Amino acid sequence: MEKEPILICIPDISGFTQFMSETNSDFSSKIIPSLLNKIIYANDIGLRVSEIEGDAVLFYKRGLLPSLKALINQCKAFYTQFYEQLEFLAEKYDTNKDSNKIPNTLGLKIILHYGEGVDAVQIGKHIKLMGEDVVIAHKLLKNSIPKDEYLLISEQLMLQYDMENLDNKLYWSELKLGDNIYEHIGEVNYTYIDLTPLQ
Repeated sequence: MEKEPILICIPDISGFTQFMSETNSDFSSKIIPSLLNKIIYANDIGLRVSEIEGDAVLFYKRGLLPSLKALINQCKAFYTQFYEQLEFLAEKYDTNKDSNKIPNTLGLKIILHYGEGVDAVQIGKHIKLMGEDVVIAHKLLKNSIPKDEYLLISEQLMLQYDMENLDNKLYWSELKLGDNIYEHIGEVNYTYIDLTPLQ
C-alpha cells in the first residue's frame, strides 16, 4: 500500500505496570480488558483500530482530518468514559482486596500525532502501521510532562489546523508547550493539556 497521511491516536493506560505487579493475574485480566473495551467503544469519529498493545489502543484515521473540536471532544469522551468504567469496576469488585487499586493506580494519557509518511500494511485481517511517524507517536508516550494524565498533540498535527479560529471554550485547563529529543529522531515539539479536571 502507498504511503498516505494518517492521524494516529494512542490512548494509553498509565499505572498499568504497577497495577499488574500489585494485583493477581485473575483480577487484572478482568480489569484491563474491560477498560480497553470501553475505550474502543467510546470511538465516535470513525477511528480504526490497528493494534491493542496490552495497555494501549493504537487508533488511526486516513484521509480528511476531523475538526480540532471534534478530535478534542473525542479525547474527552475517551477519558470520561474510561473514568466511568474505573468507578463501575471498583464498585463491581468492591469485595476484592485490590479493588481500591483500580481508581488509585490507573489513569489515562492520550497521544495524537499526524504523519504523512505512514505505510498501512495489511497482515492477515489487520492493518499494521509502519514508518517514522508511528515510531514518533510511540516515543511521545515517554516524555517530560510532569503529569500522569494528559492529552498530548504533536506540533505536526497542530499545524494542520487554523489556530486563529480556535474556540477557547474548547479547553478545560491551560494549554502548555513541551518538547523532547529522541535518539535517531531529534526534537519533537508538542502541546499538552492536563486531563484530570475532567474527572
